[in-house]
Amino acid sequence: MSDVAQRLTFRNIGLVGTGAMGRGIAQIAAQAGSTVHLVDAQPAAVEAARAALRDTWDKLVAKGRMTADDAAACLQRLVPAAGVEALAGCDLVIEAIVERLDVKQDLFRQLEDIVGPDAVLATNTSSLSVTAIGSRLRAPQRLAGFHFFNPVPLMKVVEVVAGLKTDAGVVQRLAAFAREMGHTPVLAQDTPGFIVNHAGRGYITEALRIAGERVADFATIDRILKDQMGFRLGPFELLDLTALDVSQPVMESIYHQYYEEPRFRPSVIAAQRLAGGVVGRKVGEGFYRYVDGQVQVPPEPPAPVVEALPPVWVSPGAARRAELLQLLKDLGATIETAAQPSERALIVVAPLGHDVTTVAAVERLDPGRTVGLDMLLPDGAVKRRVLATNPATRHDMRAAAHALFARDGKPVSVIRDSGGFVTQRVVATIVNIAADICQQGICTPGDLETAVTLGLGYPAGPLAMGDRVGAASVLEILFNLQTVYGDPRYRPSPWLRRRGALGLSLLHPEE
Repeated sequence: MSDVAQRLTFRNIGLVGTGAMGRGIAQIAAQAGSTVHLVDAQPAAVEAARAALRDTWDKLVAKGRMTADDAAACLQRLVPAAGVEALAGCDLVIEAIVERLDVKQDLFRQLEDIVGPDAVLATNTSSLSVTAIGSRLRAPQRLAGFHFFNPVPLMKVVEVVAGLKTDAGVVQRLAAFAREMGHTPVLAQDTPGFIVNHAGRGYITEALRIAGERVADFATIDRILKDQMGFRLGPFELLDLTALDVSQPVMESIYHQYYEEPRFRPSVIAAQRLAGGVVGRKVGEGFYRYVDGQVQVPPEPPAPVVEALPPVWVSPGAARRAELLQLLKDLGATIETAAQPSERALIVVAPLGHDVTTVAAVERLDPGRTVGLDMLLPDGAVKRRVLATNPATRHDMRAAAHALFARDGKPVSVIRDSGGFVTQRVVATIVNIAADICQQGICTPGDLETAVTLGLGYPAGPLAMGDRVGAASVLEILFNLQTVYGDPRYRPSPWLRRRGALGLSLLHPEE
């Protein structure tokens, strides 16, 4: 036995299930030096997994990222096992089988009678309760969640989940083993969705609601969130990549496990597309169409040509009003400074959370000449400007606003009236759900930030995102969205309200 293997927390591992997740876990465990005993309900699947991993290691050798000797040693450490009875000598058994509670419970009851009393049992479940899975065990304290993400070798984060009766030492040993395999462990309590799938609800579910309200089409929503907040994939690109037959059941599971919490309410749009088999990239059609594997994105409408632009009047209540006035000056606009707009003026409002209609009504502005501009972030920090019309906005004023704000070549999206625009709604929802995760003590703020940036690929963790726009602004958006929609899904988390009231950073440590 090598010195590396002797230093490992777990040297002999049983792995039940050799699908994509099982193969990925087997790969990084073998590369770390552990012997991995492979079991699958379909015996042929074990040899298929070994063949696939052999090909993977051969490619790494060809790229110079692994020596031929190391690849051969890794393959030797993959040991086919005829059944779970062959796992008796393992000091850790990980299951990566179908997401069914009864099947997982039956497997672990079998394993409890096979492995030694000191062996650790781990489930790779993504959405089921670890406590429920272990509820039929005589020693549930040795079972924990060990949730990896696909593709395992590239997604360098793993959630280590403590069930209600899980021993703290088991959690610490699994976290240590994750580090030995080159992954970053984050510790989570046993709650629906754990950290990553829980925190990820804000991005997807709010984008689906926005699309369901016909505020903008899928491609426009994706463009806005990528260009304004820096997300690598828009929510509908992401859903096409992960596929609705994976994503929709997770959305429904978390919603029901949280007793129909409004923040997690799934969308009929996704349900209908799943029923129709339009699940994403792998079938050639999802929220986008794919031809020969290439996404077909509808072209963006060009900015209109307007010969003579009207003067512009800016609402006194506009967010970042001074910055907005400077932007208009830089764009060459004629700016009106009177207390009220003239009868010719284009009226620009920049609300946080409120819709353009509400602002026009409250401030007694002519709705036909009123458009909204999203000023959540400084204009210099975004790659796209977003305008919103209200139901009464005149076509000529819409065109004038679009032409004016596109004068310097920055892309402009024009959406239908919506409380909070697109970015405001999505970011506020992401931050609010993250704050509620902290309120519930599901994990530490630091582990939350790590899990989301590594597991979801966000440009920043949700708390850092909240700090970027300001907790006070997030609260204002949420309070105003409650007014616009009358929906409890925008109810601010007490954790967020306290920090916003005190002017604290959301990453400020607890005393």
